[in-house]
Amino acid sequence: MTDATTRGWDAIVIGSGMGGMAAAAALSKLGRRALLLEKHWTLGGQTHSFSRHGFTWDVGLHYLSCAAPQDRERKLLDWIADRPMEFASLGAVYDILHLGDAPPLPLSRPYEAQERDLKDRFPDQAEAIEGWTRALRAGRETLMKATSTRAMPRLAGELLGWWNRRAIADWGLRTTREVIDGLTDDPALAAVMAAQWGDHGGRPGAASFAMHAGIAGSYLVSGSWRPVGGAGAFADHIIPTITKTGDARAGVEVAALLIEDGAAVGVRTAAGEEIRAGAVISDIGARETVDRLLPVLTTEVEAWAADIRALPSSIAHFTLFLGFEGDIEAAGATPANHWLFPTGETDVIWTDAPDGPPPQMTVSFGSLKDKAHDPGPRMRHTGQLLCWADWESVAAWAGAAPGARGEGYAAFKAQVEEAMMALFARRFPELAKMVVYRELATPLSTAAFTGHREGAFYGLSTTPARLMSDALRMKTPVPGLFLAGQDVLTPGVPGALWGGLLCAAAVDPKVFRHFGG
Repeated sequence: MTDATTRGWDAIVIGSGMGGMAAAAALSKLGRRALLLEKHWTLGGQTHSFSRHGFTWDVGLHYLSCAAPQDRERKLLDWIADRPMEFASLGAVYDILHLGDAPPLPLSRPYEAQERDLKDRFPDQAEAIEGWTRALRAGRETLMKATSTRAMPRLAGELLGWWNRRAIADWGLRTTREVIDGLTDDPALAAVMAAQWGDHGGRPGAASFAMHAGIAGSYLVSGSWRPVGGAGAFADHIIPTITKTGDARAGVEVAALLIEDGAAVGVRTAAGEEIRAGAVISDIGARETVDRLLPVLTTEVEAWAADIRALPSSIAHFTLFLGFEGDIEAAGATPANHWLFPTGETDVIWTDAPDGPPPQMTVSFGSLKDKAHDPGPRMRHTGQLLCWADWESVAAWAGAAPGARGEGYAAFKAQVEEAMMALFARRFPELAKMVVYRELATPLSTAAFTGHREGAFYGLSTTPARLMSDALRMKTPVPGLFLAGQDVLTPGVPGALWGGLLCAAAVDPKVFRHFGG
């Protein structure tokens, strides 16, 4: 590869998650030279895949919305991809809830179908369920209105926010719990309404309802999807677009921004190399950008950084990656995700790991979602068990390097694995017998890979304060510095995609011309 210091880069993009890839690729489509830098040895951020002993798992993707052929996000993906991506629908039923001892509750799309699912289970709550459907629609529309201002000139954004102030107050400033409590006093129905909060990581008592509605409701519009070939297909299709005019480099950690006369003019790598560009785009997270990359700050920039630091981080998680051998569908596995809540409560996380049992678990069978997967004669499949957790459970080992955390950490991980497998075996006893490989990722794994504070899987928490924060604009108070990714829009792949594309448009407004598709 050519020497980056002599290329005359138009933009340096830090972080190769969906937001970083989208920003770099969009600029490349306009003929700009973008240099994408990733500290990890694999490009793709939380959309990358990894393999062990012949099994392959996606790190952060269980399913995604907004990938139907008619969706604008799908058309924009086709625009930034070197060749069109292929997606497979997961079918009408995409989630199955297991609350306490109640029979499993399949959730299907579209809105009308899910409304019927709920009315069949709660026939005396028809009015509340219809109100929930209306709230989801209104909340999703409000989210789009509120976040669309992030890439606008400040005055235009303020005017649009004023125009939509009533909807924002109704749906954006109230929490998911407050909206649910205004609709029903049935605790079982309330638990069902709140159950899918794990899709954005904001607990019902703290998350903006507009954030919840925008993400939960997106699956009701055009269904749930999975890229054929797994999440790694994003990098496989998008990186070639970037390298046509620029470069993408793994294993390069950015240590600091280069600031001259108050403006960002490039980056300094951990190896000491200085690389300059007309714009610097950070896709590593808003909090991580201000905490790790900025040198001495001016008063204005310090105020902006303080606003970002005031926003809480999202929650942490444990993920147990499983390898199976056998007919897992006959044993109860499905393409749909299974959400387990043994006590029936859904606004819960695992605060006493590993001593107590996990109060929540999401079970996903990735190989059944990928139509390109070949199980072979041994019928090899993959699955993931995810439990939302408290960072404090691993904080004692946060200062130690991987491999140097001692026997106590190894024993802790073994206990976590056993507790997660015990809950899995209670719900899926025949599947548990087919597990031939397992590997645990803790919040420390997330922190090491993403750099997110306290292993926050989704970056910043989806609170009303985050929704309304003026600090999360793509164009920052530091001239030449821009933010991309899910923090500036919404959690998940579609939100990160839009965060990257709108960031690219803030760098070069000609990108906006391609949003009409």
